[in-house]
Amino acid sequence: MYRFLALMAALSAISGLLGCKAANDQVVLKLGHTLDAGHPVHRAMLAMNERLVAISGGTMRVDLYPSGQLGSEREMMELLQIGSLAMTKVSTSPMESFVPEMKVFSLPYVFRDKDHFWRMLESELGKNLLIAGEKVRLRGLVYYDAGSRSFYTTDKAIRTPDDLKSLKIRVQKSQTSVAMIDALGGSATPISWGELYTALQQGVVDGAENNPPSFYRSKHYEVSKYYTLDEHTYVPDMLIISAHIWHNLSEQQQQWLQQAADESVQVQRQLWAQDTAEALREVEAAGVQIIYPDKSLFADKVKSMHTELKGTSLEQLLDQIQSL
Repeated sequence: MYRFLALMAALSAISGLLGCKAANDQVVLKLGHTLDAGHPVHRAMLAMNERLVAISGGTMRVDLYPSGQLGSEREMMELLQIGSLAMTKVSTSPMESFVPEMKVFSLPYVFRDKDHFWRMLESELGKNLLIAGEKVRLRGLVYYDAGSRSFYTTDKAIRTPDDLKSLKIRVQKSQTSVAMIDALGGSATPISWGELYTALQQGVVDGAENNPPSFYRSKHYEVSKYYTLDEHTYVPDMLIISAHIWHNLSEQQQQWLQQAADESVQVQRQLWAQDTAEALREVEAAGVQIIYPDKSLFADKVKSMHTELKGTSLEQLLDQIQSL
């Protein structure tokens, strides 16, 4: 907390680094995120900025600060809430704390396949979820592809859910993710992303779960020699903007920004597909055994997580998703 307060004070003292400012009649939006500059999302955001400059006639631009320069994901979300930072990228998992319906993305085997997943995101249902965080001053602009999450382990291959028994599996700080590992028979262990390589190396955890590009770019394949493509969840990323700053933009400026963001989604999806294929090739070449399990065995094990939602708003949401 002290580090965050000190960061806020320092950044607030340099007002040009944060939020939204006008420079020579140009609106400058500050966008911070925790990804590296080579990540497909960062590259798509660069394309978004180029498009925004073009369609606004040079009257708007986005300045990007990658690699956690302005703080952690949670810290930047809080900066958005007070209007000190304009935009950031988050996973839908931490958004669960603000929009309970976002838990649907952390539930395993909600989507039949990738086409079903994107059909939901692009529907009115997905669009309504995107802006549901406005009540807590976090307005979603678009979803970005973060692929599907699968298990990787250090010493034991996962071919069926029984292979997960007693294994310590790192998860994000999400109650739904913890419940999923418990349902599959493993032991859920929340650990920060930055500490995970060492935790895998030292045996603090036996494995983790993530998408192929993250598995590759983090170099976790160096200490985890089994990758099981069970694709249990599709958890998208979100580009969000401070609701305070959004409502201070004119209607025309809002339209330009939304258009540029929408167009960046197609760029990001193409880049993500390329990175996914490359990641699987590279980790396999490095000696990782890629396993293609019977997904239905895993889906059957977590059915209780769906039935436990009976009578809740999430049950209605699940029904709507399945009907798409």
